[in-house]
This record gives sequence, structure tokens and C-alpha cells, in this order.
Amino acid sequence: MRLALCFLTSTVSAYAGESINVCFNFACNAQAPVTFSAVQLENVVQYLAAAKNPVEERELLAQTIGKLYRWAGEQTPIHADRAENFADAGIPGAMDCIDHATTTTRFLHLLEKHHALHFHHVVAITRRGFIFQHFMATIEELPDSQNTGSSFKQKLLPDLSPQKTQPRRFAIDSWYVDNGQPARVVPLTN
Repeated sequence: MRLALCFLTSTVSAYAGESINVCFNFACNAQAPVTFSAVQLENVVQYLAAAKNPVEERELLAQTIGKLYRWAGEQTPIHADRAENFADAGIPGAMDCIDHATTTTRFLHLLEKHHALHFHHVVAITRRGFIFQHFMATIEELPDSQNTGSSFKQKLLPDLSPQKTQPRRFAIDSWYVDNGQPARVVPLTN
């Protein structure tokens, strides 16, 4: 009984609750702290651990970001946020793409801090467009993640090919969906 209690205590203490500021009311004009409990953090870390390759991790990450927004909406007015900028215009808690890109990037850094990402890492926010700009949280596939499941022979031989491919980047974009829904994952071209 004591051993089980010690194990349970050490598991929970590995994930102390953490606070993250979420942005809302367009261009981060307002921010509010959101606290994720140790149980919530453990839940998302374990959920993402099921990914066996980069594609699965992106699919699970889309769900996880939606879940984090849903929990954040229980503590802040962002529960009122609707897809894009028109369905919730003028409503407290509405989020534009800057709010989403900033908040999603903060969520991704939290997941990265807890070693929940195994096939990707967080990079700077991507901005697209000239007159009408769109901002997106961005992840990049780790260099060796495309080779998961490669043969033993391929792992022993060095890669002597002269042409290296650029790491693949993906937008994790929650602006296109209502609060709490899975984020969209969109491949980015250089």
C-alpha cells in the first residue's frame, strides 16, 4: 500500500499545475491566466504519447489543442470564441488569428516543456499574406522522424546523398474552428 501511494504521489508531482496566459479581444488586447492541473497535463501528455509517427502526432496534437482551448474557456471568456472573425465580432473573449497564433504557440511550448512532442518541435509563428495577413502557430518535423520504421540496414549506413530536404513545417491553426474544437493542421511550403 505504501509503495502504491509513493508511486502515485511521484507521478502526480511530476506534473504540477501550470499557468499560461491566453490572448483574446483581438491582437492580444486582453490576456488572462489559465491554470492547467497536474491531472490535465498528465492526460494530454499520455494522449500524445500514443503517436507512433509524425502523422499520428499531428492528428493527436490537433485534438489536444482543442482540449486545451476548451479547458481555457472554462476559466476565461474565450469560451465565446467562434471560427474566424465574423460569428463573434464584438463579443468579449473573441479571438483573431494573432490571439490564436500566440495562445496556441504558448500551448505548444507547454507541451514541449513536458516532453509531449516526440516527432516535432515548436518554431516561430508563421505570417502569410501581404495586405491581409494571417498568423499561425507552427511546428516543424524533427529530421529523423520521417525515417521511423526504416530498416536496420538504413540506420547503419550514413546518408551520403548530396541533397538534404528541408524540414517539413505545419501550421497548427485554431482560428478556423470554434473554441474547443480540434485545430486544423496545414502543411506549409517554404
